[in-house]
Amino acid sequence: MKTSKKNLSFIGLSSLVLLTSPFATAAEMSDMDHSGMDMSGDMSNMDHSGMDMSGDMSGMDHSGMDMSGDMSDMDHSGMDMSGDMSDMDHSGMDMSGDMSDMDHSGMDMSGDMSGMDHSGMDMSGMDHSGMDHGSMDMSGMQGGQPPADARSPDYSNGVPYGQYGKPMMMGSMPLWGVSVDDLGYQFDEDQINFEATGWYGTDSNRLRLRTEGSAQTKDDKEIDSLSSLAYWKPLSIFWNGEAGVAYDTENDNAAVMAGIVGTAPYFIETDARAYLYTDGQLRLDLGAEYEWRLDQHWVVIPEVGLTAFSKDDHDNGITKGFNEMETEVRLTYETFSRQLAPYVGVSYETALGKARGQRRQENESVDSSSLTAGVKFWF
Repeated sequence: MKTSKKNLSFIGLSSLVLLTSPFATAAEMSDMDHSGMDMSGDMSNMDHSGMDMSGDMSGMDHSGMDMSGDMSDMDHSGMDMSGDMSDMDHSGMDMSGDMSDMDHSGMDMSGDMSGMDHSGMDMSGMDHSGMDHGSMDMSGMQGGQPPADARSPDYSNGVPYGQYGKPMMMGSMPLWGVSVDDLGYQFDEDQINFEATGWYGTDSNRLRLRTEGSAQTKDDKEIDSLSSLAYWKPLSIFWNGEAGVAYDTENDNAAVMAGIVGTAPYFIETDARAYLYTDGQLRLDLGAEYEWRLDQHWVVIPEVGLTAFSKDDHDNGITKGFNEMETEVRLTYETFSRQLAPYVGVSYETALGKARGQRRQENESVDSSSLTAGVKFWF
């Protein structure tokens, strides 16, 4: 009988220890130190489904925890981590092992983890390719869902432009300009030569109005001019195209015009324009000009021009082929703004081909030269 009493007391004491041990374990987990814990072995088949981590783990230190082993088949589906883990330190935790098949689908992480430090965790070997983030709730993250106009096409980010309106790129801004390349007097011919261009538009599309010709200052004071209104567009880096309509006062006829204007190698300004008149006559004008800069202000400009026709027109003194060549050399002085440049020069004109014989029959000069003086400007 005495023996029986002793056994019963031992059994009661053991039961009491077993009942109180979980509470003691949960209380002690708050200050657990995992710094020397080695988990580098094979943990591929470990089952954490029933693991209860709902206690206070705020002071747990995982800084030296080595988890470089194989954890590819670990199951965390039933793991309860709803406790307080706000002060857990994972700074030295090594997670370079294989965790590609770890299952966190049932893991409860609803506890407080705001103070967890993961700054030193090594996760270089983790494979996230099979992880399912479809049910993750990220609605509480900073920023939330962006507004509909957060990234507007004009990069305004929903901010209004204010009193000055929407900004515009310089290449898209419509501008205008006027350039008078020649306004000079030929002393021997007693005539004024002119060549001017005005335009309006952008760097990609422009409307150009151009006129060139001469006005006699004696006798009948006749004005001969060729004027055109054309659409202008760049074709490449150095070349631009033109297409439009034109009118020639010399033969009193309208025409359709097309041309190419640009810069040839060695910076030679080149233009080629073709005119198809209503009577079927085709005219071709070719021109080239070069600016030989002597210094910041003095510039020598040689230029040459050729004119050709597709058929004879004796009423207007035109023969088939090249009819005329005009050359001129000008010495120009550009002022400080370079918008105004007076010049002096020498010009020379000659008839070509059958046009020479026709001019002789009509008692007109075949060759002529003259001193010139004038100005060129733009604004």
